[in-house]
Amino acid sequence: MKKYIEQSIRDCIAVKTKVLEELVEGIEELADRLVKSYQDGGKLLLFGNGGSAADAQHIETELVHQFEMKERRCLLAIALTTNSSLLTAVGNDWSFDQVFERQVEGLATNKDVVLGLSTSGNSVNVVKGIEQGKKNGAFTAVLTGKGGGRLKDIADLSIVVPSDNTARIQESHIMIGHILCGLIEQQLFS
Repeated sequence: MKKYIEQSIRDCIAVKTKVLEELVEGIEELADRLVKSYQDGGKLLLFGNGGSAADAQHIETELVHQFEMKERRCLLAIALTTNSSLLTAVGNDWSFDQVFERQVEGLATNKDVVLGLSTSGNSVNVVKGIEQGKKNGAFTAVLTGKGGGRLKDIADLSIVVPSDNTARIQESHIMIGHILCGLIEQQLFS
């Protein structure tokens, strides 16, 4: 048991070291895009499946409520994973592949950032959501892993965690999300 714990922590550190070495510029670019979007009256739409859905909701909460700054205005972010009535209606009537696409179609503007999270980079509903974001004129970005999958070549900005391990990718995604929240608060409220 102890060996598993120690190896998991070492693996996490190794992946995050690669993120530090390879992805700082992409994270900075996404933070800049988000700051500009908020300055222009835009919002963040974000989504994913499973653990990535949980990460999208976590990041949304940090922006809407608060991250490190306790006294600041709300920043509009919407996790498209939280409306069970809408998800089940679209999934039942059309296809689960369209649950994010349909919401992005109605919500995204050219002032917004549309952010998809997918550890594989191949989740069809995330691909369709990003494609719809582009059609709506939003800036599109993805957090992926495992080489980036299909999403890497579709989004305006792809941040591909250099790992094939889903848990390590998700740990890096939430770290990146926290960094983005911190940078956004610093830029908009300091």
